[in-house]
Amino acid sequence: MIREADRSTGVLLASPPCEQCSWRRNMSDPQAESVLERDSGMPASTWRLRSDAWEFLRFAVKRLVYGDGSEVSEALAPDGEIRRSLRTLETVEMYWAGFGRRYTREIGELLDEGKFQIALDRIGKVVNRLRTAGTPEEATNLAVEEDEVETDVDPRPRFEVLVIDETTEADREAMHADVLRMRSSADAFVYEYVIVPSADDAVAAVLTNPNILACVIRPGFSERTKRSLSSDLRRSIELAHGAVTAPQTSLRNQLQSVQRVLGLADTLASVRPELDLYLMAGAHIEDLAGSLTKRFRRIFRREDQLELHLSLLRRVSHLYDTPFFSAIQDHARRPVGVFHALPVARGGSVVSSKWIRDLADFYGLNLLLAETSATSGGLDSLLAPVHTLKKAQELAARAYGAKHTFFVTNGTSTANKIVHQALVSPNEVVMVDRNCHKSHHHSVMLTGARPAYLEAYPLNEFAFYGAVPLSQIKQMLLDYRAAGRLDEVRMVTLTNCTFDGIVYDPARIMAECLTIKPDLVFLWDEAWFAFGAFHPVTRRRTAMASAKQLEQQLKTSAHAAAYQEQQERLFDADGNAAPDEVWINERLIPSPDARIRVYATQSTHKTLTALRQGSMIHVYDQDWVRDAEDPFHEAYMTHTSTSPNYQILASLDIGRRQVELEGFELVQRQLDLATSLKQSISRHPLLKRTFRVLTGHDLIPEEYRGVGGPMPLREGLSNMWEAWDHDEFVVDPSRITIEISRSGVSGDTFKHELLMDRYGIQVNKTSRNTVLFMTNIGTSRSAIAYLIEVLVKLAERFEEESAQRDPDQLVPEEVPMPPLPDFSSFAPEYASDEVLRDGDMRRAFFKGQRRNNVEYVLGDDLRARVEAGEQPVSAAFVTPYPPGFPVLVPGQVVSREVLAFMQVLDTREIHGYDPLRGYRILK
Repeated sequence: MIREADRSTGVLLASPPCEQCSWRRNMSDPQAESVLERDSGMPASTWRLRSDAWEFLRFAVKRLVYGDGSEVSEALAPDGEIRRSLRTLETVEMYWAGFGRRYTREIGELLDEGKFQIALDRIGKVVNRLRTAGTPEEATNLAVEEDEVETDVDPRPRFEVLVIDETTEADREAMHADVLRMRSSADAFVYEYVIVPSADDAVAAVLTNPNILACVIRPGFSERTKRSLSSDLRRSIELAHGAVTAPQTSLRNQLQSVQRVLGLADTLASVRPELDLYLMAGAHIEDLAGSLTKRFRRIFRREDQLELHLSLLRRVSHLYDTPFFSAIQDHARRPVGVFHALPVARGGSVVSSKWIRDLADFYGLNLLLAETSATSGGLDSLLAPVHTLKKAQELAARAYGAKHTFFVTNGTSTANKIVHQALVSPNEVVMVDRNCHKSHHHSVMLTGARPAYLEAYPLNEFAFYGAVPLSQIKQMLLDYRAAGRLDEVRMVTLTNCTFDGIVYDPARIMAECLTIKPDLVFLWDEAWFAFGAFHPVTRRRTAMASAKQLEQQLKTSAHAAAYQEQQERLFDADGNAAPDEVWINERLIPSPDARIRVYATQSTHKTLTALRQGSMIHVYDQDWVRDAEDPFHEAYMTHTSTSPNYQILASLDIGRRQVELEGFELVQRQLDLATSLKQSISRHPLLKRTFRVLTGHDLIPEEYRGVGGPMPLREGLSNMWEAWDHDEFVVDPSRITIEISRSGVSGDTFKHELLMDRYGIQVNKTSRNTVLFMTNIGTSRSAIAYLIEVLVKLAERFEEESAQRDPDQLVPEEVPMPPLPDFSSFAPEYASDEVLRDGDMRRAFFKGQRRNNVEYVLGDDLRARVEAGEQPVSAAFVTPYPPGFPVLVPGQVVSREVLAFMQVLDTREIHGYDPLRGYRILK
């Protein structure tokens, strides 16, 4: 067994216990309370490190119980693994409730007294609790011995409450006793206290313990921790404190203690905004109440323990509430006579059938009992929600940090169409990434807007695109300003994160674009980034968090002063703008009067719990009521079915409950597993000869890199935090792109014939020489182990085939992949002018729908035409899928670069292209 210390959490890192394994450790400080450094390259794994440490301790003490006694002296040596594990766990358990530090110390005392069986029983209780509280895999796949079963575990959902205050051991025991005294059998939930003495320890606790759902701040806490924390965790704490501005209050006498409390509250809210904050104050509580309510849900005096208890339970019940899912359940239980549509409702056409009863056998009767129509009464209407659906969407808005949220039951493709139609009018310009999902191109065509295509940087070696540099976006806006057409530009649309995991800095992009045009609207396609809202680092680059950050920033006096100072550099005394180079090279500061108008579309079903096609639209628009609400609802009704799938809606509701209550834990696990997979491939002697894990240095060109290393999370949470704070682009750690050129097979063959058909491993996307693996909140450690096992088998096969190949046999040269094609141009008859890139795509599209206006031309014939100097014009969208962005759009000139790319493309599914007849070209 390999044991490291985890730099980001201060937790023991261990692989699953194995009796044949031995631990490798750092002996530089055997007496230290906790040595919290780890080997470079090991991922931060808070969710599993604690349980693994207890698992090893159980294994080691079990050997003492059943051994012959010869190993006792060595095993219990001060510098031995058992003592070191206990010291580390004593530090770790400070940030967790349940058994706690005292329980850990008592185990050490039992070992000192030679009471090994009693110590083993106590350790077994911890291991059993951690197993049953973990993932289903951990709860079912690990055998629990009879002597370890804990029969008195409360089955009710359990959460933890962080209390920040300097306390004595007696105080802590009294607080825990109060919790037990107030607990009632009628309570729906059970909670326990985690008590820490300092602000630093509070931040460490909320960064490491995902079970914490509420914080109680008592003014007696100190600022700095006395614990031996790792350098990475200390740096993460500093970054968390530095992420918020100095608190301001309306109190006449801003006491230092008040400022300390406010500063800690702001830090905790920044790191984990889903946490409820409570203040337990003493004197002058009435004066404080009016000034601090924006930060705290309630303020109590210390004697109000019962009120605090009831508030904690009540608040978690609000998070647990799923109004629409509960309504569906209630409807399914009610006896109903169906004299309406839907023969399948209540199972009427199924359970009495001789031929399709297997439908109910397979899906279950509840699916049929829950089927109904909004017009039949009993459930809310998606098109005009007033009860349970309305509340469910409001709860989703709270969870994702939006002003408004709308459920969509037919995918983010439809969500994109809704937003485009609501915000854009014919002949307005939409600046859009040419490599975004095809639904955006279709949306632009439907609205009659004119697309101005932005080009992402190409990654020609791997045959896919990265992201659009900010300098290009700014330059296009400046070009429209120079042409006198800036007023025509309505919206900027970008994909965050991209299919391959490139993540923008939305706050910076929006700020700098708003400096040039203060009323721009932004649509962020976050189809693959819904999970980002539930991790302290990834949240910072979501559209909704960025919109809130920008809104708060614009209100500060410091921002107003910085804006005025920069304006003097950007404009001379006569109001003439500085050269474009100045605007491009400076980090632009928007006017305090700029409007924050931000929309995000998310495929909830892609990365969080929801049924297929379950998506959401999130809105953070300061001009919503005045300028967007009515057209949005019209667009919503245009594209939303009057018969939405209620099961999809219910899944969106209950999936929201999940991420509010355990999203941090699930996303952290997702990122940790991905990092473990990358490391396993990079370090395995056989795998690294065959496969190469692409890092940030492969996926982000040098000119767009910042402080981030190849894999920032591998180096610790603080490294990832700094990169996501400062770099123009970062890479989503949950994506693992593997370059497979040395395997000798194409990405498509690798995906279909080897991974899927032979081993049942599903992947979404490949390029000519890469395969993209993605972890999600449902990925397990067993799944990662299975994938590694399969990759080893494939690597062995590839090496054997290479070794067996006849050296005299000629191997056909692989056709080289041509450079990825940029957007050529709109044909002159569809282009807006000869200077800028936008064009009338809708007119070309509808012309191409008439048979007499088009002809089909095979690829070879079309290449001959282009080489002869013709400029054929596409009549249709030509879209390889995946990833789903068009290579050609209606009205676009067909270039030799596009044809060269299409000639060697090995994607099996290409929308808009007929392999028998060829390309559809306007006559």
